[in-house]
Amino acid sequence: MRRRTVLAAALSAGAALPLSACGSGAEAGAGDKPVVSVDGTTGPKKAATVLDQPFAKPELVLTDTHDEKFDLRKETEGKLTLLYFGYTHCPDACPLTVSNLALAYRDLPQAQRDQLRFVFVTTDPERDTPAELGKWLRSAGNADFIGLSGDYKTVEAAARTVGVGMAPPVKGKNGKVTATHGKTVLAFSPKDDKAHVIYSGEEATAEDYAKDIPKLLQGQTP
Repeated sequence: MRRRTVLAAALSAGAALPLSACGSGAEAGAGDKPVVSVDGTTGPKKAATVLDQPFAKPELVLTDTHDEKFDLRKETEGKLTLLYFGYTHCPDACPLTVSNLALAYRDLPQAQRDQLRFVFVTTDPERDTPAELGKWLRSAGNADFIGLSGDYKTVEAAARTVGVGMAPPVKGKNGKVTATHGKTVLAFSPKDDKAHVIYSGEEATAEDYAKDIPKLLQGQTP
């Protein structure tokens, strides 16, 4: 049984989880360095981190892939909600995370699917229009996954309330675009609509999600 890692201190509203640069060969700048670590323990990294002080979903109203307004809190109330901030041009972390979640989702019975919402919020809204975001999610993930796009500053402010840092995509001298965003999946419990668990997008596998989702749906922690 996988040991739980408990957060030593609560995340403050302004604190950001470790940031990572995503780009096609571009180098990360100074702004790509981690802001704060979420795990004060040593040793091998764990896919899931159980928070000792859960936090609420961000207040966020954006546009979904059907070009309609989507109120995150209202539309996902009482559902297990897995929230991820990323962008479709990301060459590594984002497609890997979405693919792993899609593999886990694929094997769930319909009753469990009905109680689960995966929400992908783009950190690159200029390029990730609702149509492009929908096309990418259907290809990289699952048609049931929810994609949201909107004003960058609105997304950034909401992300920081849940400890996820991000920075706008920038073009380097070589013409390659580098974007910076936290690589974490936040799991909001259906019991109280608060995040009790976060996953490392780099460490969590499809098997991790498949094992944990049934527990999360019951309001439990892994």
